[in-house]
Amino acid sequence: MVSFQPNKILDSFLRHDVDFVLVGGVCAVFHAVPLHTFDLDVVHSRHADNLPRLLSCLQELGAYYRYDPRKLSPGVSHLQSPGHQLLYTNFGPLDLLGTIDQGKSYEDLLPGTQTIYFQSRPIKLLSLSFLIEIKERAGRDKDKLVLPLMKHTLRLQQDPTPSEDT
Repeated sequence: MVSFQPNKILDSFLRHDVDFVLVGGVCAVFHAVPLHTFDLDVVHSRHADNLPRLLSCLQELGAYYRYDPRKLSPGVSHLQSPGHQLLYTNFGPLDLLGTIDQGKSYEDLLPGTQTIYFQSRPIKLLSLSFLIEIKERAGRDKDKLVLPLMKHTLRLQQDPTPSEDT
């Protein structure tokens, strides 16, 4: 198994001009939430213009399906779907998501994003408050474990004045 290097995956997405929103644990880390994550989660645009760029990026990353012993790679029809493509890459696991949170697409998520700069290039990521809302609705055990950290970080960002319970 390769070591997880999300910076290398993001670099490839940016060099190929892929339209995507960063979600999940790496998104939380960019918001200074102190947690460790083992994969990169992105919601990609399923627009016809974006799919060839995304496919080229995935080929460069050596992406293939995680739970398929044949190591098949996704094709355009897979990338057009609203489903989840759970992949391994040369730089670790990548969850390529057509939609999240009860069918929200890339375009639906854009109003809840903010832009940061990674290696001098813009990346869209969910705002921390929107990420918290989505994790709350998902209600999975793994989300319930990180929600207190995420909420605490958001409170500190909104009011950085130390209190007794910080």
